[in-house]
Parts: sequence; structure tokens; C-alpha cells
Amino acid sequence: MSDLGAGFGYLIKGQRWAFGHGRWFGFGLLPGLVTLVVYAGALVGLGYGGDDLVAWATPFADDWSSPWLGLLRNTLVVLVFVLGLFLAVITFTAVTLLVGQPFYESLSEEVDRSEGGEVPESGLPLWRELWISACDSVRILLRVALYGVLLFALGFIPVIGQTVVPALGFCVTGYFLAQELTAVALQRRGMVLKDRLAMLRGRRMLVLGFGVPLALSFLVPFVAVLLMPGAVAGATLLARDLTVPPAQDPAPSPYTLHKN
Repeated sequence: MSDLGAGFGYLIKGQRWAFGHGRWFGFGLLPGLVTLVVYAGALVGLGYGGDDLVAWATPFADDWSSPWLGLLRNTLVVLVFVLGLFLAVITFTAVTLLVGQPFYESLSEEVDRSEGGEVPESGLPLWRELWISACDSVRILLRVALYGVLLFALGFIPVIGQTVVPALGFCVTGYFLAQELTAVALQRRGMVLKDRLAMLRGRRMLVLGFGVPLALSFLVPFVAVLLMPGAVAGATLLARDLTVPPAQDPAPSPYTLHKN
């Protein structure tokens, strides 16, 4: 349980860092604003077209009597919108980080610089970094899609679908948000996706403590944009403490987990 609190602490520290560095805060808002406009339009379209989509997908229910037809389709409309919102929260971070790769990498470097010590650099050209980030994001989003379909199906189970499943959904969302955000700092440290995922799996409660409150806050309009600079800063602070250069250690792995 202490890791949950520690993870939330990194989120708070990151926001404090961002709001304390006004220029970098404004710098980090730009990619989120662009992505927000696109996503807001998509969700509004889903809200208006959800009825038609569900009616098209359930022609077998056209002859059902009231109230079963309305109950089925209204439930499906709500589930479709919830699934769309779930995917929007997850993919918003991935798309924003991809759009704002140069912005957030510079912000992450500045966090490292302000905290002292080495400031890792990938040494890769921008196009290569964008390609790696895009491929990694697609792999993570495919995992998210699998979880999303599973949770969507479980949502039909009475009681559990209205209580346990939403809670699991926020946990899944928060976990993958943390994966995406820490990728900015960990990729600069030369860690490939497989190693990053293994590291974060070893500290699940820490990752959830960071990611779940962020996922909940991202449900509030415009909050996702305002919190993105601090989220990147907090993820960088978390990555700094999760990784430490080996001291006189010939082991092949370039980074090891803290033991505390």
C-alpha cells in the first residue's frame, strides 16, 4: 500500500514542478490542446451517432416489443459511449505524446537537469524517435484494446458490470497511462519496450498509484490538457527513481530497479 501513496506522490511532485516552471508548463500545453480539439469532435460525433450505430448493429431486435427493444439499445448506447470514452482516455496520452514528442522530450530533459545528475539523451534523430514511439504506442494500444473488449463484454453481467468492471477499467486505464508517460524518460535512457514493461510490472502498485488518479482526472473536460506537462514531469521523476546506473557491475542490463 505504501507504493500506492508513493505513486500518487510522483504525480503531485510532477504537477508542482510544471506549475513552478511557467515557461515549460505553457510549452507542454500545446500538443494537448491540438489533440483535445480532435478528440472532442470525435466524442461529440459518437454521442450524436450512437443511436444509429447501435440500431445498425442490432437489426435482429427490430421486431422486439417494448420495453425490451429500448432497454437493449439504450444499454448498448451507454456501453458504446463508455467504451469510446475509455479508449479516448487511453489513446489521448499516446497521441498527444506522439504529436508533442519534441516538446515532451525537451520538458523531460529539463526535469532531469533541474534534479541534478546525468541528463540522458537517446542520440537518435527525431524521425527515428517518432517511429519508435509510434510503434511502441501501437503495441501498447493493442493490449489496451484487448482489455477494453473484455471489460465491455463483462459489462453485461448484472451488478458486477456496474461496480467491479468500472473499477477495473480505471485500473487498466491508469496502468497504461503510466506506461505511456514513463516511456518519454525511459526511452531516452535506452530502454526498449520489453524492458520498460518488465520494470513497471515489478512495481505495479507504484504505477497504479501514479496512473489511476491521473485517469480519473482525465475524465474532466480540459483537465487532461492542463495536467499533461505535470504528468510528463512526474513520470520523469518516477523513471529517475526506478532506474539507477550500475556501480561497478558488469551485468548486461544497463539499469536496475531500486530495492526500496
